[in-house]
Amino acid sequence: MLIKKLFIAMLACVYVMFPNISHAWGQNGHRITGNIAETYLSDDARKAIQEILENEDLAEISTYADENRSNPAKFWQEEAGPYHYVTVPKGKVYQDVGAPQEGDSYTAIKMFTMQLKNPQSSREEKQLALKMLVHIIGDLHQPLHAGNGTDRGGNDFKVEFFWDDSNLHRVWDSGLIDRMNLSYTEYSERLVKKITKEQFSTWNISDPLIYIKESADIRDEIYPSNDKISWQYLYDHRPTMERRLQQAGIRIAAHLNMVFSQ
Repeated sequence: MLIKKLFIAMLACVYVMFPNISHAWGQNGHRITGNIAETYLSDDARKAIQEILENEDLAEISTYADENRSNPAKFWQEEAGPYHYVTVPKGKVYQDVGAPQEGDSYTAIKMFTMQLKNPQSSREEKQLALKMLVHIIGDLHQPLHAGNGTDRGGNDFKVEFFWDDSNLHRVWDSGLIDRMNLSYTEYSERLVKKITKEQFSTWNISDPLIYIKESADIRDEIYPSNDKISWQYLYDHRPTMERRLQQAGIRIAAHLNMVFSQ
């Protein structure tokens, strides 16, 4: 009983330290972004990634950062939590507020990019950097991972989604995606087919500040006026959700193509 109480207390401390802590796209969402990214990798990037990973692809590694949240290692318990999100109050842009002392998604992308590009990094260090980059770039395309600083990225905004208790963050993590009842391969194949040449040309960028601004702008438009949401909310916001998955996949590839360009 004492151990259980201590564990609950430790969890409470984590949420006090990192008030916006939350998961991003659910497993299907992250795997969709990784699978889309595979389509747009350059030959150089594909070869370099194959040399770093151990019989894994981007879809598989895309969930690594969430799967290790309970890993007792110091990195996961004391450092990695804030790397999943940024905080941008309404009416501001990221440049107005910057990163907190413990870092955030933006600083993590810079750090892991340097680690991945550094010829002195070990293979293990490059594996971690690659896995974190794929995940974090995906995170930043989930609109509520550019949180407003008031409700833990929508986790405290309670809703009923198709008559089940939920919160807005969970709806965007997985609710909208899972409602389509498609596997991540089915969904990613469908989304890739719908990406036009013009869209690819516009979205094929590697700039986290753009991802953050886009998400913050979307975030302010997706809070429902009614806490009971179902078909109308799905109809209204599924196109945005799917566009963010498409953009995330393209931009994961764009970033890795940049890192591994000759």
